[in-house]
Amino acid sequence: MALVVDPGTQNIDLKAWQYCHPHWHRQMERISRQSPEALLVPHSRAALTEIFRTAHREKITIIPCGNGTKLAWGGLTPKVDWLVSTRQLNRIVDHAVNDLTITVEAGITFAELQNHLRPHKQYLPLDPSFPNQATLGGIVATADTGSLRQRYGGVRDLLLGITMLRADGTLAKAGGKVVKNVAGYDLMKLLTGSHGSLATITELTFRLYPIQEQSQTILMLGSSAQIRQAQGQILNSVVTPAAADLLSPRLLQQLQRGTGEDWGLLLRFEAIRESITAQLQELDAIGQRLGLVSQPENFNLWEQLRDALSGEKVSAKVGILSDQSMALLQYIETLTNGQAIARIHCKSGLGIIAFPHDQFLRQFRTIRDFCQAHHGFFTILDAPYRLKQQFEPWGYPGDALPLMRRIKQQFDPQNILSPHRFVGGI
Repeated sequence: MALVVDPGTQNIDLKAWQYCHPHWHRQMERISRQSPEALLVPHSRAALTEIFRTAHREKITIIPCGNGTKLAWGGLTPKVDWLVSTRQLNRIVDHAVNDLTITVEAGITFAELQNHLRPHKQYLPLDPSFPNQATLGGIVATADTGSLRQRYGGVRDLLLGITMLRADGTLAKAGGKVVKNVAGYDLMKLLTGSHGSLATITELTFRLYPIQEQSQTILMLGSSAQIRQAQGQILNSVVTPAAADLLSPRLLQQLQRGTGEDWGLLLRFEAIRESITAQLQELDAIGQRLGLVSQPENFNLWEQLRDALSGEKVSAKVGILSDQSMALLQYIETLTNGQAIARIHCKSGLGIIAFPHDQFLRQFRTIRDFCQAHHGFFTILDAPYRLKQQFEPWGYPGDALPLMRRIKQQFDPQNILSPHRFVGGI
Protein backbone atom coordinates (compact mmCIF):
# COMPACT_ATOMS: atom_id res chain seq x y z
CA MET A 1 0.00 0.00 0.00
CA ALA A 2 1.41 3.37 -0.96
CA LEU A 3 1.66 5.99 1.75
CA VAL A 4 0.39 8.87 -0.36
CA VAL A 5 -0.63 12.20 1.10
CA ASP A 6 -1.26 15.37 -0.88
CA PRO A 7 2.22 16.99 -1.32
CA GLY A 8 0.63 20.41 -0.89
CA THR A 9 -0.42 19.55 2.65
CA GLN A 10 1.63 20.96 5.50
CA ASN A 11 4.27 18.89 7.31
CA ILE A 12 3.63 15.23 8.06
CA ASP A 13 6.20 13.06 9.80
CA LEU A 14 5.88 9.64 8.21
CA LYS A 15 7.87 6.89 9.85
CA ALA A 16 8.01 3.36 8.46
CA TRP A 17 6.94 0.96 11.19
CA GLN A 18 10.23 -0.93 11.43
CA TYR A 19 11.96 2.33 12.38
CA CYS A 20 9.52 3.35 15.09
CA HIS A 21 10.56 3.55 18.73
CA PRO A 22 10.30 0.20 20.64
CA HIS A 23 7.55 1.74 22.79
CA TRP A 24 5.18 1.73 19.82
CA HIS A 25 6.07 -1.87 18.95
CA ARG A 26 5.46 -3.07 22.52
CA GLN A 27 2.06 -1.42 22.61
CA MET A 28 0.90 -2.72 19.21
CA GLU A 29 2.06 -6.28 19.93
CA ARG A 30 -0.56 -6.41 22.69
CA ILE A 31 -3.50 -5.79 20.35
CA SER A 32 -2.52 -7.07 16.89
CA ARG A 33 -0.47 -9.77 15.21
CA GLN A 34 -0.07 -7.65 12.06
CA SER A 35 2.12 -4.57 12.31
CA PRO A 36 0.88 -1.29 10.85
CA GLU A 37 2.70 0.08 7.84
CA ALA A 38 3.62 3.40 9.37
CA LEU A 39 3.16 5.98 12.08
CA LEU A 40 1.93 9.32 10.71
CA VAL A 41 2.34 12.48 12.77
CA PRO A 42 0.64 15.52 11.18
CA HIS A 43 1.75 18.99 12.27
CA SER A 44 -1.49 20.75 11.36
CA ARG A 45 -5.19 20.06 11.28
CA ALA A 46 -5.11 20.45 7.49
CA ALA A 47 -2.57 17.64 7.28
CA LEU A 48 -4.63 15.46 9.61
CA THR A 49 -7.72 16.11 7.49
CA GLU A 50 -5.89 15.09 4.32
CA ILE A 51 -4.72 11.86 5.96
CA PHE A 52 -8.31 10.98 6.86
CA ARG A 53 -9.60 11.84 3.41
CA THR A 54 -6.95 9.61 1.86
CA ALA A 55 -7.75 6.79 4.28
CA HIS A 56 -11.47 7.10 3.56
CA ARG A 57 -10.92 7.11 -0.20
CA GLU A 58 -8.52 4.14 -0.14
CA LYS A 59 -10.29 2.27 2.71
CA ILE A 60 -7.16 2.40 4.86
CA THR A 61 -7.67 1.40 8.49
CA ILE A 62 -6.47 3.81 11.18
CA ILE A 63 -5.94 3.82 14.92
CA PRO A 64 -5.94 7.44 16.15
CA CYS A 65 -3.65 8.05 19.13
CA GLY A 66 -1.61 10.65 20.97
CA ASN A 67 1.65 9.50 22.52
CA GLY A 68 0.53 5.87 22.54
CA THR A 69 0.46 5.50 26.34
CA LYS A 70 -2.88 3.63 26.22
CA LEU A 71 -2.61 2.16 22.75
CA ALA A 72 -2.68 -1.36 24.26
CA TRP A 73 -6.01 -0.71 25.99
CA GLY A 74 -9.10 -2.21 24.40
CA GLY A 75 -9.85 -5.18 22.19
CA LEU A 76 -7.77 -6.93 19.54
CA THR A 77 -7.70 -5.74 15.95
CA PRO A 78 -6.95 -8.11 13.08
CA LYS A 79 -5.22 -5.43 11.02
CA VAL A 80 -4.51 -1.74 11.07
CA ASP A 81 -2.70 0.08 8.26
CA TRP A 82 -1.71 3.36 9.89
CA LEU A 83 -1.27 4.77 13.36
CA VAL A 84 -2.08 8.48 13.24
CA SER A 85 -0.78 10.51 16.16
CA THR A 86 -2.06 13.97 17.13
CA ARG A 87 0.93 14.66 19.40
CA GLN A 88 2.13 17.60 17.27
CA LEU A 89 -1.29 19.24 17.39
CA ASN A 90 -0.53 20.61 20.83
CA ARG A 91 -1.37 24.32 20.90
CA ILE A 92 -3.26 26.17 23.60
CA VAL A 93 -5.98 27.77 21.50
CA ASP A 94 -7.64 29.98 24.10
CA HIS A 95 -7.43 30.39 27.87
CA ALA A 96 -10.26 32.44 29.35
CA VAL A 97 -8.62 32.98 32.72
CA ASN A 98 -11.52 34.84 34.31
CA ASP A 99 -14.09 32.35 33.02
CA LEU A 100 -12.05 29.34 34.19
CA THR A 101 -12.15 27.64 30.77
CA ILE A 102 -9.45 26.58 28.33
CA THR A 103 -9.45 25.32 24.74
CA VAL A 104 -6.52 23.17 23.62
CA GLU A 105 -5.54 20.96 20.73
CA ALA A 106 -5.83 17.25 21.45
CA GLY A 107 -2.09 16.50 21.34
CA ILE A 108 -1.08 18.62 24.32
CA THR A 109 -0.01 16.47 27.25
CA PHE A 110 -1.71 16.63 30.61
CA ALA A 111 1.55 17.78 32.25
CA GLU A 112 2.04 20.59 29.70
CA LEU A 113 -1.49 21.83 30.32
CA GLN A 114 -1.04 21.88 34.10
CA ASN A 115 2.30 23.71 33.74
CA HIS A 116 0.56 26.38 31.70
CA LEU A 117 -2.25 26.73 34.24
CA ARG A 118 -0.12 26.77 37.39
CA PRO A 119 1.00 30.45 37.17
CA HIS A 120 -2.68 31.37 36.93
CA LYS A 121 -3.41 29.30 40.06
CA GLN A 122 -5.76 27.08 38.11
CA TYR A 123 -5.79 23.38 37.19
CA LEU A 124 -7.74 20.66 35.43
CA PRO A 125 -8.85 18.27 38.21
CA LEU A 126 -8.11 14.93 36.57
CA ASP A 127 -5.72 12.25 37.78
CA PRO A 128 -5.00 10.16 34.65
CA SER A 129 -2.56 7.34 34.08
CA PHE A 130 0.84 8.40 32.67
CA PRO A 131 0.23 12.14 33.30
CA ASN A 132 3.61 13.22 31.90
CA GLN A 133 3.08 11.55 28.51
CA ALA A 134 -0.70 11.16 28.10
CA THR A 135 -2.36 13.64 25.74
CA LEU A 136 -5.69 15.29 26.47
CA GLY A 137 -7.22 13.67 23.41
CA GLY A 138 -6.21 10.22 24.65
CA ILE A 139 -7.45 10.94 28.16
CA VAL A 140 -10.88 11.89 26.80
CA ALA A 141 -10.97 8.98 24.32
CA THR A 142 -10.38 6.51 27.17
CA ALA A 143 -12.34 8.43 29.86
CA ASP A 144 -9.28 8.17 32.10
CA THR A 145 -10.24 10.24 35.14
CA GLY A 146 -8.57 8.91 38.28
CA SER A 147 -9.13 9.56 41.97
CA LEU A 148 -10.22 13.20 41.73
CA ARG A 149 -13.60 12.16 40.34
CA GLN A 150 -14.57 11.82 44.05
CA ARG A 151 -15.01 15.60 44.13
CA TYR A 152 -15.02 16.84 40.52
CA GLY A 153 -16.70 14.09 38.53
CA GLY A 154 -15.43 12.29 35.45
CA VAL A 155 -13.93 13.54 32.18
CA ARG A 156 -17.36 14.16 30.65
CA ASP A 157 -18.29 16.39 33.61
CA LEU A 158 -15.33 18.70 32.90
CA LEU A 159 -15.67 18.77 29.11
CA LEU A 160 -17.50 21.77 27.64
CA GLY A 161 -16.77 21.54 23.94
CA ILE A 162 -15.17 19.30 21.36
CA THR A 163 -13.99 19.45 17.76
CA MET A 164 -13.65 16.12 15.99
CA LEU A 165 -12.58 14.80 12.62
CA ARG A 166 -14.93 12.17 11.27
CA ALA A 167 -13.78 9.12 9.33
CA ASP A 168 -14.36 10.82 5.96
CA GLY A 169 -12.31 13.88 6.93
CA THR A 170 -15.29 16.07 7.84
CA LEU A 171 -14.85 18.40 10.82
CA ALA A 172 -17.66 18.59 13.37
CA LYS A 173 -18.12 20.52 16.61
CA ALA A 174 -20.24 20.12 19.71
CA GLY A 175 -20.66 22.17 22.87
CA GLY A 176 -18.92 25.49 23.27
CA LYS A 177 -16.54 27.57 25.39
CA VAL A 178 -18.78 28.50 28.30
CA VAL A 179 -19.84 26.48 31.34
CA LYS A 180 -23.60 26.95 30.81
CA ASN A 181 -23.94 25.71 27.27
CA VAL A 182 -26.71 23.57 25.79
CA ALA A 183 -26.14 24.11 22.06
CA GLY A 184 -26.39 21.10 19.77
CA TYR A 185 -26.23 17.38 20.48
CA ASP A 186 -24.14 16.29 23.44
CA LEU A 187 -21.47 14.56 21.36
CA MET A 188 -18.88 15.16 24.13
CA LYS A 189 -20.39 12.36 26.19
CA LEU A 190 -20.63 10.10 23.15
CA LEU A 191 -16.93 10.48 22.27
CA THR A 192 -15.71 10.28 25.86
CA GLY A 193 -14.54 6.73 26.37
CA SER A 194 -15.14 5.69 22.72
CA HIS A 195 -11.46 4.70 22.23
CA GLY A 196 -11.18 6.42 18.86
CA SER A 197 -13.87 4.24 17.29
CA LEU A 198 -16.16 7.08 16.17
CA ALA A 199 -13.91 10.04 15.30
CA THR A 200 -10.57 11.65 16.08
CA ILE A 201 -10.57 14.48 18.60
CA THR A 202 -8.75 17.61 17.43
CA GLU A 203 -9.72 20.28 20.00
CA LEU A 204 -11.17 20.26 23.51
CA THR A 205 -12.61 22.88 25.84
CA PHE A 206 -12.54 22.18 29.59
CA ARG A 207 -13.83 23.88 32.67
CA LEU A 208 -11.07 24.60 35.19
CA TYR A 209 -10.88 25.00 38.95
CA PRO A 210 -8.74 27.27 41.12
CA ILE A 211 -5.84 25.62 42.90
CA GLN A 212 -6.86 25.35 46.54
CA GLU A 213 -4.99 27.12 49.29
CA GLN A 214 -4.11 23.97 51.22
CA SER A 215 -3.77 20.24 50.53
CA GLN A 216 -3.48 17.37 53.00
CA THR A 217 -3.25 13.60 52.48
CA ILE A 218 -4.23 11.11 55.19
CA LEU A 219 -3.82 7.33 55.18
CA MET A 220 -6.09 5.26 57.43
CA LEU A 221 -5.10 1.64 58.17
CA GLY A 222 -7.11 -1.20 59.68
CA SER A 223 -8.94 -4.45 59.05
CA SER A 224 -11.26 -4.87 56.08
CA ALA A 225 -14.30 -4.53 58.36
CA GLN A 226 -12.93 -1.31 59.91
CA ILE A 227 -12.12 0.23 56.53
CA ARG A 228 -15.55 -0.72 55.17
CA GLN A 229 -17.22 1.04 58.12
CA ALA A 230 -14.97 4.08 57.68
CA GLN A 231 -15.94 4.30 54.00
CA GLY A 232 -19.65 4.28 54.84
CA GLN A 233 -19.34 6.82 57.65
CA ILE A 234 -17.22 9.21 55.58
CA LEU A 235 -19.66 9.12 52.66
CA ASN A 236 -22.47 10.03 55.07
CA SER A 237 -20.59 12.77 56.95
CA VAL A 238 -19.47 16.35 56.39
CA VAL A 239 -16.05 15.03 55.33
CA THR A 240 -15.69 15.83 51.61
CA PRO A 241 -12.28 14.70 50.34
CA ALA A 242 -11.17 15.57 46.82
CA ALA A 243 -10.00 11.96 46.47
CA ALA A 244 -10.64 8.84 48.53
CA ASP A 245 -9.36 5.39 47.55
CA LEU A 246 -9.63 1.95 49.11
CA LEU A 247 -6.26 0.15 48.95
CA SER A 248 -5.54 -3.58 49.06
CA PRO A 249 -2.93 -5.09 51.46
CA ARG A 250 -0.36 -5.97 48.79
CA LEU A 251 -0.59 -2.50 47.27
CA LEU A 252 0.10 -1.04 50.70
CA GLN A 253 3.11 -3.35 51.00
CA GLN A 254 4.46 -2.10 47.68
CA LEU A 255 4.07 1.43 49.00
CA GLN A 256 5.89 0.32 52.20
CA ARG A 257 2.86 1.05 54.33
CA GLY A 258 0.95 -1.13 56.80
CA THR A 259 1.75 -4.48 58.39
CA GLY A 260 1.01 -6.74 55.40
CA GLU A 261 -2.48 -7.51 56.66
CA ASP A 262 -3.78 -3.94 56.81
CA TRP A 263 -6.29 -2.51 54.39
CA GLY A 264 -6.09 1.18 53.58
CA LEU A 265 -8.19 4.24 52.92
CA LEU A 266 -6.21 7.08 51.33
CA LEU A 267 -7.81 10.53 51.41
CA ARG A 268 -6.80 13.86 49.91
CA PHE A 269 -8.27 17.16 51.06
CA GLU A 270 -8.10 20.41 49.10
CA ALA A 271 -9.70 23.54 50.52
CA ILE A 272 -8.99 26.60 52.64
CA ARG A 273 -7.11 25.91 55.87
CA GLU A 274 -10.16 26.24 58.15
CA SER A 275 -12.19 23.76 56.11
CA ILE A 276 -9.41 21.17 56.07
CA THR A 277 -8.90 21.54 59.83
CA ALA A 278 -12.61 20.95 60.51
CA GLN A 279 -12.75 17.94 58.19
CA LEU A 280 -9.63 16.38 59.68
CA GLN A 281 -11.16 16.70 63.16
CA GLU A 282 -14.26 14.82 61.98
CA LEU A 283 -12.08 12.24 60.22
CA ASP A 284 -10.03 11.75 63.36
CA ALA A 285 -13.21 11.18 65.36
CA ILE A 286 -14.33 8.51 62.87
CA GLY A 287 -10.92 6.86 63.03
CA GLN A 288 -10.89 6.79 66.82
CA ARG A 289 -14.39 5.31 67.04
CA LEU A 290 -13.38 2.50 64.68
CA GLY A 291 -9.89 1.94 66.11
CA LEU A 292 -8.08 2.87 62.88
CA VAL A 293 -4.49 4.03 62.63
CA SER A 294 -4.36 7.40 60.83
CA GLN A 295 -1.21 9.08 59.58
CA PRO A 296 -0.44 12.14 57.44
CA GLU A 297 1.29 11.40 54.15
CA ASN A 298 3.32 13.28 51.59
CA PHE A 299 1.45 14.26 48.43
CA ASN A 300 3.93 12.13 46.43
CA LEU A 301 2.21 9.00 47.71
CA TRP A 302 -0.50 9.51 45.07
CA GLU A 303 2.13 9.40 42.33
CA GLN A 304 3.73 6.29 43.86
CA LEU A 305 0.31 4.66 43.96
CA ARG A 306 -0.30 5.37 40.28
CA ASP A 307 3.17 4.08 39.30
CA ALA A 308 2.70 0.85 41.28
CA LEU A 309 -0.52 0.03 39.46
CA SER A 310 0.95 0.74 36.02
CA GLY A 311 3.99 -1.48 36.64
CA GLU A 312 2.17 -4.84 36.59
CA LYS A 313 1.74 -7.19 33.61
CA VAL A 314 -2.07 -7.06 33.46
CA SER A 315 -4.34 -4.19 34.45
CA ALA A 316 -8.12 -4.08 34.57
CA LYS A 317 -10.79 -1.48 35.24
CA VAL A 318 -13.66 -2.37 37.54
CA GLY A 319 -16.90 -0.69 38.43
CA ILE A 320 -19.32 -1.72 41.13
CA LEU A 321 -21.83 -0.15 43.51
CA SER A 322 -19.80 1.75 46.10
CA ASP A 323 -21.26 -0.20 49.02
CA GLN A 324 -19.96 -3.41 47.41
CA SER A 325 -16.45 -2.14 46.68
CA MET A 326 -14.80 -3.58 49.80
CA ALA A 327 -16.56 -6.91 49.23
CA LEU A 328 -15.09 -6.97 45.71
CA LEU A 329 -11.60 -6.19 46.98
CA GLN A 330 -11.83 -8.96 49.58
CA TYR A 331 -13.11 -11.38 46.93
CA ILE A 332 -10.16 -10.58 44.64
CA GLU A 333 -7.76 -10.87 47.56
CA THR A 334 -9.00 -14.39 48.28
CA LEU A 335 -9.15 -15.52 44.64
CA THR A 336 -5.58 -14.44 43.86
CA ASN A 337 -4.03 -15.40 47.20
CA GLY A 338 -3.14 -11.79 47.80
CA GLN A 339 -1.19 -11.41 44.55
CA ALA A 340 -3.35 -8.69 42.98
CA ILE A 341 -2.99 -5.02 43.87
CA ALA A 342 -6.03 -2.78 43.78
CA ARG A 343 -7.53 0.64 44.38
CA ILE A 344 -11.21 1.52 44.18
CA HIS A 345 -12.59 5.03 44.49
CA CYS A 346 -14.88 5.21 47.50
CA LYS A 347 -17.75 7.18 46.01
CA SER A 348 -17.89 6.03 42.38
CA GLY A 349 -16.99 2.37 42.88
CA LEU A 350 -14.59 2.59 39.92
CA GLY A 351 -11.05 1.33 40.28
CA ILE A 352 -7.98 -0.37 38.89
CA ILE A 353 -6.91 -3.94 39.63
CA ALA A 354 -3.41 -5.01 38.54
CA PHE A 355 -2.01 -8.53 38.35
CA PRO A 356 1.65 -9.66 38.31
CA HIS A 357 1.11 -12.24 35.54
CA ASP A 358 -1.52 -13.44 33.08
CA GLN A 359 -2.16 -16.89 34.58
CA PHE A 360 -5.40 -15.81 36.26
CA LEU A 361 -7.84 -16.76 33.50
CA ARG A 362 -10.21 -18.66 35.80
CA GLN A 363 -10.06 -15.87 38.36
CA PHE A 364 -10.79 -13.23 35.72
CA ARG A 365 -13.97 -15.06 34.73
CA THR A 366 -15.01 -15.38 38.37
CA ILE A 367 -14.31 -11.71 39.11
CA ARG A 368 -16.34 -10.66 36.07
CA ASP A 369 -19.25 -12.83 37.21
CA PHE A 370 -19.09 -11.24 40.68
CA CYS A 371 -19.07 -7.70 39.25
CA GLN A 372 -21.94 -8.36 36.85
CA ALA A 373 -23.98 -10.01 39.60
CA HIS A 374 -23.62 -6.74 41.54
CA HIS A 375 -24.50 -4.44 38.61
CA GLY A 376 -20.86 -3.76 37.77
CA PHE A 377 -18.22 -4.62 35.20
CA PHE A 378 -14.70 -6.00 34.87
CA THR A 379 -12.76 -4.83 31.79
CA ILE A 380 -9.22 -5.82 30.88
CA LEU A 381 -7.23 -2.74 29.89
CA ASP A 382 -3.62 -3.75 29.26
CA ALA A 383 -2.66 -7.40 28.85
CA PRO A 384 -0.65 -9.67 26.55
CA TYR A 385 -2.25 -10.52 23.21
CA ARG A 386 -2.63 -14.19 24.18
CA LEU A 387 -4.74 -13.34 27.23
CA LYS A 388 -7.06 -11.09 25.24
CA GLN A 389 -7.55 -13.96 22.78
CA GLN A 390 -8.71 -16.20 25.63
CA PHE A 391 -10.65 -13.61 27.62
CA GLU A 392 -12.72 -10.98 25.80
CA PRO A 393 -11.55 -7.67 27.32
CA TRP A 394 -14.84 -5.78 27.55
CA GLY A 395 -17.29 -8.44 28.66
CA TYR A 396 -20.28 -6.18 28.14
CA PRO A 397 -23.55 -8.12 28.73
CA GLY A 398 -25.97 -5.21 28.28
CA ASP A 399 -28.66 -4.59 25.69
CA ALA A 400 -27.18 -1.41 24.14
CA LEU A 401 -24.98 -3.15 21.57
CA PRO A 402 -27.46 -2.84 18.66
CA LEU A 403 -27.70 0.90 19.29
CA MET A 404 -23.92 1.22 19.62
CA ARG A 405 -23.44 -0.59 16.31
CA ARG A 406 -25.91 1.76 14.58
CA ILE A 407 -24.01 4.76 15.95
CA LYS A 408 -20.74 3.28 14.68
CA GLN A 409 -22.36 2.77 11.26
CA GLN A 410 -23.45 6.41 11.19
CA PHE A 411 -20.05 7.78 12.16
CA ASP A 412 -17.78 5.29 10.39
CA PRO A 413 -19.68 3.21 7.79
CA GLN A 414 -16.48 1.75 6.32
CA ASN A 415 -15.20 0.68 9.75
CA ILE A 416 -11.77 2.21 9.23
CA LEU A 417 -11.36 3.79 12.70
CA SER A 418 -9.96 1.51 15.43
CA PRO A 419 -11.65 -1.54 13.89
CA HIS A 420 -12.89 -4.21 16.36
CA ARG A 421 -11.24 -2.52 19.36
CA PHE A 422 -14.34 -1.29 21.14
CA VAL A 423 -17.17 -3.06 23.00
CA GLY A 424 -18.69 -5.99 21.13
CA GLY A 425 -16.00 -5.91 18.45
CA ILE A 426 -17.15 -2.53 17.18
